[in-house]
Amino acid sequence: MGIYDRDYYRKDGSSFLETIIPDGRVCRWLIGLNVGVFVLQLLFSPTVQQWLQLDSEAVSRGQVWRLLTYAFVHDQRDVLHIVFNMLFLWWFGTDVEMIYGSREFLAYYLVAALLGGGAFQAWAMTQGTPAYCVGASGAVTAVLLLCACHFPQRMILVMLVIPVPIWLFAVFQVAQDVYRFAVKPESPVASSVHLAGAAFGFIYYKQQLRLTTWWPDFRGWRQRARSNLRLYRPEPEREAVSVGAATSGEMDEHLEAKLDAVLEKVSRDGQDSLTESERKVLLRASEIYKRKRT
Repeated sequence: MGIYDRDYYRKDGSSFLETIIPDGRVCRWLIGLNVGVFVLQLLFSPTVQQWLQLDSEAVSRGQVWRLLTYAFVHDQRDVLHIVFNMLFLWWFGTDVEMIYGSREFLAYYLVAALLGGGAFQAWAMTQGTPAYCVGASGAVTAVLLLCACHFPQRMILVMLVIPVPIWLFAVFQVAQDVYRFAVKPESPVASSVHLAGAAFGFIYYKQQLRLTTWWPDFRGWRQRARSNLRLYRPEPEREAVSVGAATSGEMDEHLEAKLDAVLEKVSRDGQDSLTESERKVLLRASEIYKRKRT
């Protein structure tokens, strides 16, 4: 199996190791956007929240954008609301983005938020009274569930003190929302949004969905559109190359097998679990790939 056939390889960036080294670009942008909207809420209260919050009556009148924009608005009276949502997004989101790549992670996050908004709207319509919702908790819950599915034994510190495996923390969060939804419907917590995000994350993992395959790659269209104009350059004379030099930059089967094992370990235990020799395998494979691109 070649590099391009692996699930770990994504064509989102300039290097196949972009999906292994977690730079969290999308997570940083999402956090920055949420914080920016929160600052606007503080400066122009309550106008910004009224424009963007999920208002069930407004959605029924056709303001469907609220099914997504609510996820970028937080309760300005409770700073911990945005603080914990953004911390969870960074802690768990960077790992998920590392696995799936930036484009797929962004699509996953936005679809999770949209499904959470749809679930809340459906629940509100059954109540017969206006209902309002703000916060990124639904999308963040989806990220948490997906991270827990990939790294179930990873230990996290609850309240920064108590070590628990992430799978147990995720199960507790879902059970808590199920209890609220079934027993305490008057709770100010939008449990329907959380449960929709959790369900989406679990189904996404089990069914191995890939959202970015559902629409065309516009980058490929641009490349095809530009291919009509080409520059002609005469091919330079090629020098004779020895067999050893020709094969030294290619991926041999021995390195392929090592790389498979290392990537599987990264997916299972995270990048921090790699030994120095395993990191060198990744570095060598990256150098070979870069030479192929050039």
